[in-house]
Amino acid sequence: MSIAEAGEFGLIGRIVSRLGSGPATLLGPGDDAAVVRAADGRVVASTDVLVEGRHFRRDWCGPEDIGHRAAAANLADIAAMGATPTALLMALCVPTGTELSWAEGLADGLSEEAARVGASVVGGDMSASPTLMIAVTALGDLGGAAPVRRDGAQPGDVVALSGRIGYAAAGLTVLSRGFRTPKLLVEAYRRPAVRYAAGPEAARLGATSMIDVSDGLLQDLGHIATASVVGIDVHRDAFDVPDQMRDAASALGVDPYQWILTGGDDHPLAATFPPGVTLPEGWQVIGAVHDGAGVTVDRKPWSGGGPGWDHFR
Repeated sequence: MSIAEAGEFGLIGRIVSRLGSGPATLLGPGDDAAVVRAADGRVVASTDVLVEGRHFRRDWCGPEDIGHRAAAANLADIAAMGATPTALLMALCVPTGTELSWAEGLADGLSEEAARVGASVVGGDMSASPTLMIAVTALGDLGGAAPVRRDGAQPGDVVALSGRIGYAAAGLTVLSRGFRTPKLLVEAYRRPAVRYAAGPEAARLGATSMIDVSDGLLQDLGHIATASVVGIDVHRDAFDVPDQMRDAASALGVDPYQWILTGGDDHPLAATFPPGVTLPEGWQVIGAVHDGAGVTVDRKPWSGGGPGWDHFR
C-alpha cells in the first residue's frame, strides 16, 4: 500500500501505533500538541533536517537506518550540551507514491534510537512533497546543571573525544564507490553508535566546552576555538586506525586520517577539560587548547583538504 492509498490520517495512525512513550512524556501524539515534563524548568532544544539525495540515499540505507540517523543527529546535539534527551518531534515530507511500509520502518528507527536514551517521539507533522525530507526536533533536560557551551575552553585545557570517529565517513566513501563492504564501515554510516551518556558525564567532570562532531572533527573543533577565542591543536598520533579502515583506505586510495579528522556522521562528543581532570574510560585525550586561534594538527595547518562538511558546498 502506498502513502497516497493510506491517506494522511491512515499514515499518521500507522506511525503513531509504532511509537513508544518515554518517562518525560505526559501527553504524546494525538492532540494539537504534546506535553513533555521539564522538571529542571529549562528545556534544551535542537533541530536537524535530512534531505534525500543530500543527506541520505534510499539505495544505501533502509528506512530503519534513516530513522536511526535522523534521531541520532538530534539526540547527540542534546547530549553535547550536557543534557539528557527526553523527546523528539518529527516533520515528514514525502512523495505520495512511497510505500507505507517505508514510513513505518522510518518510525521504527526513530523510536528505537530515542528509546536508547529513554526518550520517545511525541508528535510531528506530515505533508506530500516531491522531495523526501525529514526534520526532527529534540528536547532535553539539564537536570539542574549548567549547559556546557562552546565558548568556555581555556588555554591549558585538554581536548578529549568520546565515541568512534572516521568510521561513517569511510563507510560513505565505500558506498559512493559502489561497494558494500567492509560491513563495519558501511553499518557505521547507516547507524551511528553515539555515546549519549558521555554528555552529562562530561558536564559532571567539569567540561569547559563541548560539541557534537557531526560535520568533521577539525571543523567542529574550530567552532569551539572561535567561540572561546583560543587555538586548538590536535595530535594525529592520538588516533588508532582500525585494520578494516586502513585496508579500505589503501584499496580506495584515501588517507584514513582524512576520514578521521574531517569526516562526519559518527557523532562522537568532543570536549575540553581543565588540566588534571581524570577522564574515565570512554574518553580519549586527542589534543590541547592554547593561546591563539584556529585548529592545527601537530601544530601545523591541516593540508588534507577541507576541514569538514558544508551543507551549501
